Amino acid sequence: MLGFTIFGILLFASWLLPGQAGFWYEIDKSVFFFFNHLIGQSQALLYLVAFTNLRPFDAVAFLFMLGIFYHYYRLQDAKGRRWMLCIGLTMLVTAVIAKQFDMMLGFERPSATKFFTLQGVPVLRVSELTGWPAKDWSSTSFPGDHGMMLLIFTFYMLRYFGKKAFAASLLVVIVFSMPRIMSGAHWLTDVVVGSGSICSIVLSWMLLTPASDRVIALFDRYLPHRDKKN
Repeated sequence: MLGFTIFGILLFASWLLPGQAGFWYEIDKSVFFFFNHLIGQSQALLYLVAFTNLRPFDAVAFLFMLGIFYHYYRLQDAKGRRWMLCIGLTMLVTAVIAKQFDMMLGFERPSATKFFTLQGVPVLRVSELTGWPAKDWSSTSFPGDHGMMLLIFTFYMLRYFGKKAFAASLLVVIVFSMPRIMSGAHWLTDVVVGSGSICSIVLSWMLLTPASDRVIALFDRYLPHRDKKN
């Protein structure tokens, strides 16, 4: 537990202390311009990135997570299904705690598109090239909220349902985090460092201690039970 907490702190410090002069910035810049160049070369990729950055598409990630969760839910008996509902509520509690860390940090880091535009560097924006209201610009992109929620779900699935559930959930994280990075609405480090460091700290205390089990037990104790039919 302590190891993951220290890892999260060191990961965050490795990004924060060098500022815009460290290796993370060079990685961020390279990733952004790699995809920014590609969307200018391929119409198919341009419209794919634009489509996957429309607001309604965010619901698709939720549906995939729900599908994974439901796969395990339907395998349970009545007691197990109640237990899984309590796990779902505990995930929400964890997300609220993680969001408090985000608010305490209080960073207002502009997205890659906004940062380079303000620097006078010409960049391509999928919303302007397609005319679609795609998300490709943000004044506060760090940390990635989207990635943070996906990571919380992923590690809860690992903790309670094993490696196969983790692998499926991790695939969802990668697939649904990439569109924001490809459009420039998020830097790579918004997810890898921002979401990753916060989740390392919060999840180590929730999942590597009895904390999550106790919260689940509290929900199980106090949530109303369905009346049994005679």
